[in-house]
Amino acid sequence: MVNLFWADESGLPVNDRGLAYGDGLFETIRMQGRKSVLLPRHLDRMVRDARRLGIAVSLKELDAVARQAAERWGSDDPSKGWVLKLTLTRGAGGRGYRPDAGMTPNLLVACGPVPPATADEGVVADFSSVTLSVNPLLSGIKSLNRLEQVMASRELDGAVFELIMSNPAGHLVEGTRTNLLVKSCDGWLTPPARDLAVSGIMRQWVLERLRQQGEVVQERPVEVGDVLSEFCLGVYLLNSVLGVVPVRNLAGRNLPVDGGLATICNPFELLE
Repeated sequence: MVNLFWADESGLPVNDRGLAYGDGLFETIRMQGRKSVLLPRHLDRMVRDARRLGIAVSLKELDAVARQAAERWGSDDPSKGWVLKLTLTRGAGGRGYRPDAGMTPNLLVACGPVPPATADEGVVADFSSVTLSVNPLLSGIKSLNRLEQVMASRELDGAVFELIMSNPAGHLVEGTRTNLLVKSCDGWLTPPARDLAVSGIMRQWVLERLRQQGEVVQERPVEVGDVLSEFCLGVYLLNSVLGVVPVRNLAGRNLPVDGGLATICNPFELLE
C-alpha cells in the first residue's frame, strides 16, 4: 500500500525522500475528459521502474488511483484535455541517503493544463549546450532527478520550442522533454533506449506502429550529420502529452515536414 496525497488537498511531508534526494519517479498522462491516452503503458512503466529502484507499488493500486483522478478532475466532454501527474517516492524518513527498511511509498496525484497545441507546419528547435550523461543503472527511468533537463531548458527562448541534447560521445539522444525520431532515405532512425535518460511511452508506441506498417526502423546512435544532411527527410519530437511534433527548422536549417507520421500515429485514437 502507498500513502496517497491529492495535490489539491495537501503536499508531501517535508521529510519526503523525493523532495530531499529525488528518490522517486513520475508519470505524466494525457487525459481527455475522463479518458486517457496509453494509460496502461504509463502504469506498467511506473511499476517496472519503481521495482528497479526498490520501491514497491502494485499495478492494481495505481490503476485504481488513476481512475479516481479521472472521476475527480475529468468531465463527460472528451474534448477537454488535461494532464494527470503521478509522483511516487520511496517515502518519508531515513538517515541521510540511506533509507529505512520497509518504508511505505508516498504517491502524490496532481492535475494540470494541457500545453498549447503545436502548429501543423512544425516547430523550431536547436541544439543544447548541456551534455546529457546517462547512468546505465538508471537509463530510461523517469526519475525525479531531472537537473540536466532543467539546466538545458534555461536556454530556451520564445522562438525555440525544444532543445536537443547530446551525450558525452557527441551523439544526439533526446530533447529536454521529448524523444527524437529522424526520417531518412533508408527509413526511420532513433537513439537506442539504453542511451536515453527517459525511454518515452509515445516513442515506444510510435516505433511499434511504424514497424506494423512495414517501415524500416533503426535504433542506433544519431549523429548531428544525420539530422542536418540532405538525406534527412524529417525530424520529429515525441512526447506522451504532445504526441508527434514535426520540426520545421533545426539550428537555423529548414527541414522538410511530412504529415504522414501524424496520420500513422494518432494517439487520440487510443482514448479509453
